[in-house]
Amino acid sequence: MSKESDGFVRAIARGFSVVEALGRPPGRHTLSEAAVAAGLTRATARRMLATLVALKYCEADGRYFSLRPRALGLGLSYLNALPYWGYAQRALEDLRNDIGESCALAVLDETEIVYALRLPARRILTANLGIGSRLPAHLISLGRVLLAALPPEQRAQYISSIEFKQVTPRTVTSPTQLAEELARVEQQGYAWIDGELDPAICGIAVPVRDQAGHVVAAVSINTISGTVTEAEAKKKFLVALKRTAQDIRTQTTANN
Repeated sequence: MSKESDGFVRAIARGFSVVEALGRPPGRHTLSEAAVAAGLTRATARRMLATLVALKYCEADGRYFSLRPRALGLGLSYLNALPYWGYAQRALEDLRNDIGESCALAVLDETEIVYALRLPARRILTANLGIGSRLPAHLISLGRVLLAALPPEQRAQYISSIEFKQVTPRTVTSPTQLAEELARVEQQGYAWIDGELDPAICGIAVPVRDQAGHVVAAVSINTISGTVTEAEAKKKFLVALKRTAQDIRTQTTANN
């Protein structure tokens, strides 16, 4: 953790580290557990927890501490600040209802994508994901779209930082292969992934742009691997997916 300075307040950083620690399964932790998870001493963790209890962000039950509903407001503050989020909910609901498959919207956060919306279909997929869930960007169609939109230098820096692992037999495992794939995504305007992170799931994604044309998010349709090829997914989903992304952009622009 950085040293205290005019541009960095350690107490705030420590407080957020405790909030993040309490948010980990099983959702209730002792003082010692919270201190270890947050990387703090017991004395510092005790002061942070006492402050969070006083502010009603967490509660104490005997030896255990857990977050209170007020903590949810921290995440919702980010979502409510996204100019497109409110309309995206309606747009993705319409898309999911039209095509009958799971739909999602995500943003890029360093090396991961973070789900800002996820609407599952009636067919249950193996992944148990919701708002705030994180996945490695380079193995998800949403992430490939967002990575392909990065400036060349930033994209190259990202690729060089990845520790490539063989998650499934179809996982991209080399910097060259990923660079080529991102270039293809940039050129064709969509990303298709089949079983690279979860062998049971495939997905197609397109970018969501702001008024200036900058990529600010991505939307995807996901279904069960083996039920559709890339060519079939393009024919079946791509027009509707691009229309949804454009609708989000248009409505956002009109209302701002």
